[in-house]
Amino acid sequence: MQNINDYINREISWLSFNARVLQEADDPNVPLFERLRFIGIFSNNLDEFFRVRVASVRRMVDYGDDGTLLGNFTPEDLHEEIQEVVFQHQLKSQEIYRRLMAEMAAENIFMIDETKLGQEQGVFVKRYFHEKVLPNLVPIMLSKTNKFPYLRDRSVYLAIKLSRQSKPQKYAYALVRVPSLSLSRFLVLPESQGKKFVMMLDDVIRYCMPDIFPLFNYDKFEAHTIKVTRDAELELDEDISKSFIEKMELSLKRRKMGTPVRLIYDRQIPEDLFNFIIKKMKLDLENTVPGGRYHNHKDFMNFPEIGEPHHYYKRLTPIRHKDLHPHESILKKLRQKDIILHYPYQSFIHFIDLLREAAIDPKVTELGITIYRVADNSRVVNALLNAIRNGKKVTVVIELLARFDEEANIYWSNKLQEEGAHVINGVPGLKVHSKIAWIKRKEKKVFRNYAYVGTGNFHESTARVYGDEGLLTADPRIADEVAKLFSFFKQTYRNYNYGHLIVSPFRMRDFFTEMIDREIELAKSGSRAYMILKMNSLIDPGMMDKLYEAARAGVKIKLIVRGIFGLLTESEGVRENIEAISIVDKYLEHSRIFLFGNGGDEKIFISSADWMPRNLNGRIEVACPIYNEEIQQELKEMLKIQLRDNTKSRMLDNALSNNYNRQHAEGRYRAQEDYYQYIKGKHQIIMKIYHNPRCSKSRAGLLYLEENGYKTEVVNYLKDGLTEAEIRSIIEKTGMSAFELVRTQEELYKTQFKGKEMSDDEWVTVLAENPRLLQRPIVINGKKAVLAQPPEAIEKIL
Repeated sequence: MQNINDYINREISWLSFNARVLQEADDPNVPLFERLRFIGIFSNNLDEFFRVRVASVRRMVDYGDDGTLLGNFTPEDLHEEIQEVVFQHQLKSQEIYRRLMAEMAAENIFMIDETKLGQEQGVFVKRYFHEKVLPNLVPIMLSKTNKFPYLRDRSVYLAIKLSRQSKPQKYAYALVRVPSLSLSRFLVLPESQGKKFVMMLDDVIRYCMPDIFPLFNYDKFEAHTIKVTRDAELELDEDISKSFIEKMELSLKRRKMGTPVRLIYDRQIPEDLFNFIIKKMKLDLENTVPGGRYHNHKDFMNFPEIGEPHHYYKRLTPIRHKDLHPHESILKKLRQKDIILHYPYQSFIHFIDLLREAAIDPKVTELGITIYRVADNSRVVNALLNAIRNGKKVTVVIELLARFDEEANIYWSNKLQEEGAHVINGVPGLKVHSKIAWIKRKEKKVFRNYAYVGTGNFHESTARVYGDEGLLTADPRIADEVAKLFSFFKQTYRNYNYGHLIVSPFRMRDFFTEMIDREIELAKSGSRAYMILKMNSLIDPGMMDKLYEAARAGVKIKLIVRGIFGLLTESEGVRENIEAISIVDKYLEHSRIFLFGNGGDEKIFISSADWMPRNLNGRIEVACPIYNEEIQQELKEMLKIQLRDNTKSRMLDNALSNNYNRQHAEGRYRAQEDYYQYIKGKHQIIMKIYHNPRCSKSRAGLLYLEENGYKTEVVNYLKDGLTEAEIRSIIEKTGMSAFELVRTQEELYKTQFKGKEMSDDEWVTVLAENPRLLQRPIVINGKKAVLAQPPEAIEKIL
């Protein structure tokens, strides 16, 4: 390892990433309500940073341990630097927030507080308060003699000073928690004269203060928000008589009582009330942060959708994979070729469909999956439960130490065990962070393995906003080794050699080191040497040293790193060969893709692991080679498109300046939108439908196309007419005769054409002159067409 000053400090680099998120909130080209959402993301990120990283730095300060701090920092210096940077970021976020409020007002959308309510609005707020809010409030009176109440982590409280106008020296203190878990943080008021109004729940409570404290004679209420962030570190009980789940549950309860690492307060709070709180909580002033009137801006991630369409990003409909058709076997398709899904550009429903198929396939005997995070009402877990009920053996490796998802994972662990799943709660001493699934199926008296290897969690909600990859394969080189890994999970004393999968902590570090060494050898021999590495974080000293070595040897290195980044890219001997960018946009860049030139025989991998010590040393992670040439091309195109981005990419320089990457100034390139268009062009099937909007059968056909994600070209033939050439094309593509295309139940047919002997050519002329006689709906896909009655008949032409 080089000198620790040869790297950027991890915590400072993370703060630079969060500054990029704040840039999105500040960008006037980002739609208004999306900018509000980025304010929420920025705030939520910062909360987690304090709960985890700052808490760790505080422990270093307290115990005099500098751990493995990178950069020229002592723990004390780093803590001070963090506080200063965060203070500046908070000021910036408050400035952006005020500007957003002004922009909303210009759009006739107003955030109003308790001082600006009209009479009718006041009545509405009072009614809402008594019906919904008051039953959720537990006011606590504070005193010098009583123990100070426990403040829940990340909850917003109103610290209240109650007094009388006539006798200000007579006062009391109280606390009320804002119940934003059971209620929305925002109340949408009735629209008036084209104006929309939203009120914070905090201000609803402020407006109704006399109704909270009716026992007292106070007529002046000063309510200011405070919020505590606590250390999120889990300390597991060593009692061997308890199960791991019992220890986890106890530890989670202790986390909620964790040490405060930050108190944020409204800087307008009365000085006496503030001093009372920090004295009773035994807090140092250095752990307090002055803020504005409102805290937990993270709630703006769920701001009411009351805006106009131009206030939001245009929703991009996930594209169906061109080879995965509705109502067809996915397992059968995988026996023919590998398939990769690019989320969120393609639909996660394909993976759900795979599990559902496996759950009912009588030849499938066993399924396995690793769970790190899943959705609240997980369709993934529901499919696994269905498999159990259908007699399949189901193995689920659930990582109970998935930070902030521990309680949910304990719930799912118990639920799956109750249903009969073989649940494995991680591997002792190692987190299971791999994203793999396995299906075992009996075929011709032998068993065949199918596998899924991904870069992101099996979480249908995040799959709509996280950029991830998921490989589906029956290639025995990969699928059989995924099966081996599940055997290891079941019997961790038995390890295996993997010839294709790269598994940490057993092999991944060495493998990628060897791949870099190969590029170094090529460069030194005068051959072309290069690599393109995309990941979320790059902070492992050993891997960074190899990249420094490779750059100095002449290897061309292009890096796409969303978050933490520790390389000093402008160092002498390095800057000539390293280009590093970060992309922050509407979707969270989450995929890990590694491409190595390898002397002209390019090697490309997807992985669940970033290059961080915890991923390479302390977790079960999986990287997977991509053998299918078509899939290789799709991934290479993604890397190419991302490197060209000059709209949402920032240069990763030594100063962490977050300057936009404008080197490709000859046109506008935005990677996420451009890649969506690329995938759309490769995978979207465009269906042409001859449609009569007044016909129920025609409407059913169109709805079927839309619900299954097909792009449609709608031909309103009654309005636009039909040509004889179109009719002849329909005849050719359907294989039907002209007469079979005639609606014989039409009154026009019965009165003018029934019983007449006519040739095909004559019927073509009749249909062109009388479009209402055409059977409907006719759906065309390229060289095939079908009369879509019922709508499922469309599947015949896929």
